[in-house]
Amino acid sequence: MEGTIFVLTGAGVSADSGLGTFRDADGIWQKYDLEMVATPRGFATNTDLAHDFYNARRRNCRRAEPNAAHFALAALETALPGEVVIVTQNVDNLHERAGSRNLIHMHGELMNALCSGCHHRWPAPDKMHRDDQCPRCGAPKTRPDVVFFGEYPYFMDEILDLVGRCETFASIGTSGEVEPAASLASMAKANGAKTAHLNIRYPHPGHPFDDVLIGPASEVVPAWVDSLIG
Repeated sequence: MEGTIFVLTGAGVSADSGLGTFRDADGIWQKYDLEMVATPRGFATNTDLAHDFYNARRRNCRRAEPNAAHFALAALETALPGEVVIVTQNVDNLHERAGSRNLIHMHGELMNALCSGCHHRWPAPDKMHRDDQCPRCGAPKTRPDVVFFGEYPYFMDEILDLVGRCETFASIGTSGEVEPAASLASMAKANGAKTAHLNIRYPHPGHPFDDVLIGPASEVVPAWVDSLIG
């Protein structure tokens, strides 16, 4: 198979690695008020609490290991002659650790720090604090390099270009109901791409997917990749 394969991944890809999704009843997301830790206003007014939240997520990420879905997608990238690009909504680094290289983090990277003053990025320490200084400008304006709710995702121009010219579009481990990612499958379909939905839940009525594979990502993704590689 040649041509561009666009893979959009969400939290469900990393669920089998022990990194919980928003919907998990006992996950880390349920222990915090997201308005307080995952929005620009919340971070500004509850900086210590927000850093506690992201420090905990960073610890969980360091302990987690890539699962069969991550490895299958990395194998897809090396097996096919065409372009395979993974656009992930996840901020963990499990795709990279599984071997994926053509990767776009539209919601940022948890393992990086960002200066909200000069926009310098650097590897995040194990623990971040409100008084951490930017190594470039010295300002105490350090935050995790993640896209908060209400902020615009990274690399959207590049992502939209890829969606417009892909021949295959797959949505994996995500409900596909949150914008702007929610529109990507419909855009790909309108441009003639073959579309697939791989998730533990069925997509909403009127969905734009040609194929729907239901099950844990660590099971359905390797099977889907095998079908492409042949």
